[in-house]
Amino acid sequence: MPAKKTSAKIKSPPALQPGVRERLLNTADRLFYTEGVRAVGIDRVLAEAGAAKASLYLHFGCKDDLVAAHIERRVTSARAEIEAYVIDTPPAERALRFFDWVVDMTKSPDFRGCPLQHVVAELSDPEHPARLVAAKQREWLHGKFVEWTRAAGVANPAATAGALVVLFDGAVVASEHDGPRRACDARWMAGQLLLR
Repeated sequence: MPAKKTSAKIKSPPALQPGVRERLLNTADRLFYTEGVRAVGIDRVLAEAGAAKASLYLHFGCKDDLVAAHIERRVTSARAEIEAYVIDTPPAERALRFFDWVVDMTKSPDFRGCPLQHVVAELSDPEHPARLVAAKQREWLHGKFVEWTRAAGVANPAATAGALVVLFDGAVVASEHDGPRRACDARWMAGQLLLR
């Protein structure tokens, strides 16, 4: 006997919805970046994430740790973007290429400044967990600039790296106020600092 044909359709699995932790972090990340960590209360994060207060305590402990997770997420993303942006550039040119990334970042319609600068400005306690994450990111960035300025053969890599960190800070703040042209100004200045 021939096998019986069936017309049953194979159901594809339902689309995965983000879990509670991810919903909390996604919501907090969006709100904290666009409105500030002080302006956004935890009740609003919970309401927009569709989560109970117990979920916050279970996954993050408190608002301070949620703010730190928001900054950690931004740091992880920025490092990956920077590394990908400069990877195909010769090491001697990576410091200047970094400022091309800054220009592109400031041209994004979602750009609202540096989330690390915002958090540091809003949170005065240097031991706040989010500020500790921000401090580690600044150390990382300075280390990258030292590496790249050495590769560029500048006379004083450490001093030049410090100046480039300050230049980056100013570029981001000025671009938040005046638009991407300030990041272009910073790129030009970086080129002057990197002349051998």
